[in-house]
Amino acid sequence: MTYMISPSLMCMNLIEIKSQLEVLDTRADFLHIDIMDGHYVKNITLSPFFIEQIRPHTNLKIDVHLMVEEPSDFIDAVANAGADYICPHAETINRDAFRIINQIRKHNKKVGVVLNPATPVEYIKHYIHLLDKITVMTVDPGYAGQPFIPEMLNKIQELAALKKEHGYNYLIEIDGSCNTKTFHDLLGAGAEVLIVGTSGLFNLDPNLAVAWDKMTANIRQAEQAA
Repeated sequence: MTYMISPSLMCMNLIEIKSQLEVLDTRADFLHIDIMDGHYVKNITLSPFFIEQIRPHTNLKIDVHLMVEEPSDFIDAVANAGADYICPHAETINRDAFRIINQIRKHNKKVGVVLNPATPVEYIKHYIHLLDKITVMTVDPGYAGQPFIPEMLNKIQELAALKKEHGYNYLIEIDGSCNTKTFHDLLGAGAEVLIVGTSGLFNLDPNLAVAWDKMTANIRQAEQAA
């Protein structure tokens, strides 16, 4: 079973950002950065400036999740700051999805789209073939630490089946409550990228290297049970 790990930096200890980035840079596959505008969700987190500050200190691909009302207002800034993947919510782009996709492509960046729990795969059917990554929210967006929504396993399975049937190239990524309680079901459903936050990684141990080892042991145990 192949999977990749994308730590959510909004959950890291920002006081220890340099040392924590050094730990992640040799272990993770992506760095996940949430940008919230306080309107699409009632929270404000990281920013294009944050991307610009960490870009020189990591070789990992930076994956930006845009939880914003107007993604087009942010795309140029996050691209220029050093993002590798830019992923707006389908609910915010469907009135101009092809224009948004082209805006991201003009920067030679990978295109992702994020689906809220109540948003069906059908919603993106006309441009699913253009996507490099699809993120399934397994919690409602906006805050860390919410409970897993088990109905999303069917959505992951649907995306995995479509990918196999049509030869699509998108990665299937999971955002929300990826931890020891859910690893087995997520991987079994077809998840390929796991975004890990407080419960999956950062709260496992004050020493991030130790926490990482505990997380990977939890995932290995889930794989063996699959």
